[in-house]
Amino acid sequence: MLNFKPITIEDREWAIPLLKASDFQGSEYSFTGNYIWGVQYNINVCRFQDRYMVYSGKHHPSFLFPAGSSDLTEAVEALLQYCRESDVPFRMHGICESAKAELENAFPGRFRFEEDRNNFDYIYTSESLISLSGKKLHGKRNHINQFKLNDWSFEQITPETREECLEMNAKWCAANGCSEDAGKQKEVCAVRKAFRHYDVLGLVGGILRVDGEIVGYTLGEPLNSDTFVVHIEKAFSEVRGAYPTINNQFVSHCASNFTYVNREEDMGLEGLRKAKLSYQPEILLTKYTAVLM
Repeated sequence: MLNFKPITIEDREWAIPLLKASDFQGSEYSFTGNYIWGVQYNINVCRFQDRYMVYSGKHHPSFLFPAGSSDLTEAVEALLQYCRESDVPFRMHGICESAKAELENAFPGRFRFEEDRNNFDYIYTSESLISLSGKKLHGKRNHINQFKLNDWSFEQITPETREECLEMNAKWCAANGCSEDAGKQKEVCAVRKAFRHYDVLGLVGGILRVDGEIVGYTLGEPLNSDTFVVHIEKAFSEVRGAYPTINNQFVSHCASNFTYVNREEDMGLEGLRKAKLSYQPEILLTKYTAVLM
């Protein structure tokens, strides 16, 4: 039987080669994302042959489509056997179009697939986020130009500035009601874990300052061979243009050598969906969940 255990930082050593083998573009396939949100989303992992197996969720647990290079049929059969032995329903998430085709080919007529719109990833070309060219992004350019009237600067996060970022995050939380919002409290925990293991996780970060004070910061990392993923982005909303500026500067300085930038999903939040769509994604990465027929 598969031996799922809560994800730990030590799992990174064996997981990364398996994730690289699949080269998936979905944000679920970031070990960093799995790890920093591990407690909040009850993320458990194990290795089966050369497959990275993930079982997560507290109310409706689900498997992630297994990344890796060994036989898919054997990996999925092992998950089905786990469900039978544990008396839990089979459910799989994070299934992109190519993975869906693989499952349908290996298990014809066995699964029913449903689109998971709230977890579609918003993927942009790095060039578009840097240049912001075109009529549809004119408003972003205006906001950035307004921001640049300040005495501002951008810099990459260093070991010496990480604590300063956490202090800014605490101020942001105080201003945005984190103590009354369970989702924001979970994010605070994820942010702390990211900074605690910043180097081991291979994170890259940026800081935006006005008059020497941090008004925004962001964290990301390479996701696959051509895509960079942004995990965290925080700015003071009262500083006009801070959000589009840190987005633009971070990609310019830290992700310009990647073709794509994945800015993750909108979780079904209307405001977040509107904001992510406003940047005109190159790819809206369709994902499915699968259940047994």
